[in-house]
Amino acid sequence: MLALLKKIFAWYLNASLHVALATSALVQITFYFSNIPFDLLITVFIFCGTSASYNIIKYLPYVAIHRQYKSSLKGIVLLTLVFLIVCTVLFCYLNFKTQLATILFAVLSIMYVIPFSKSLPNLRNLAGIKIYIVSVCWAGVTLLLPVLNANMQLDIDIAYKFMQRFVLTLILILIFEIRDIKNDESQLKTVPQLIGIKNTKRAIYCLLPIFYGLEFLKEGFYQNQYYINLLLCILIAIATKYVHANRSKYYTYFWVESLPIVWYALILMCSKF
Repeated sequence: MLALLKKIFAWYLNASLHVALATSALVQITFYFSNIPFDLLITVFIFCGTSASYNIIKYLPYVAIHRQYKSSLKGIVLLTLVFLIVCTVLFCYLNFKTQLATILFAVLSIMYVIPFSKSLPNLRNLAGIKIYIVSVCWAGVTLLLPVLNANMQLDIDIAYKFMQRFVLTLILILIFEIRDIKNDESQLKTVPQLIGIKNTKRAIYCLLPIFYGLEFLKEGFYQNQYYINLLLCILIAIATKYVHANRSKYYTYFWVESLPIVWYALILMCSKF
C-alpha cells in the first residue's frame, strides 16, 4: 500500500500537477486581493495550461527522440494532450485582451524550449535569462490573466502586485537552482553557478524585504496580511537556509512549490477572523 502511494505521489509531481496547483493558488490570491469573483474558467484554464506547458518543456525532447517509453510517461503524455484540448476550448471563452496576453506567454513558453535556429539556442539555454522569463510568465499568468479577464484596468496597484509576484517567483526559482546546481549544465550559468550557493542565499534574504515591502505600496488594507506575509517570509527564509545540492528532489518539487499554496491557505484562515 505504501509503495502504491509513493508511486501515485511521484506521478502527481512528475505530471506537474503540484506546480499547477501552486499557480492556481496564486490565481485565487489574485481574486482575493483584486476583489474579483471566483472565475472557474480562468482557474481551470491556468491549471491545465501550467501542467501541460511544464510537461511539454520537461518531456517533449525525450518523447521526440525515444518512441518507446515507460507506461507512467504515457499517462503523462495522455494527460497533457487532454489538458491541451481543454485549454484550447476554454481559450475561445476568454475575452480578447486575455487571449492576446495568453498568446504572448504561450510564445515565451515555446521559445523557452524550442531553439530559434541552429546557431541561436532556446531561452532556457541563454545564460542568465531563464529565471527572469519564468518569473515574468508566472507573474503574468497568475495575476494579469485573471485581472484582464475580469475587465479590470491595469493601474499602478496592479504594477505593484506584479512586482511582488515577480519577486516571489524569482526567490522560489533561486531555491530550485541551489538544489539543482549539480544537475544543471555549466553553460546555463545559473545564479548559484555564477556567485555560489552562499551568495545566492544572501540574495534571497535581500529579496525577501522587497517582497514584504511591496505590500505597503498596494492599495487597500487587508486585515492580518502584514502578519501573513511576514510568516511567509520566515518560511521562505527557513527553506532557503536548509536547501543544498544534496537535498532530495521532493524538498523543492513538493515543499518549496507548496509555499504559494500555504500562502493562500493562510489568507483563507485569517480572512475568517
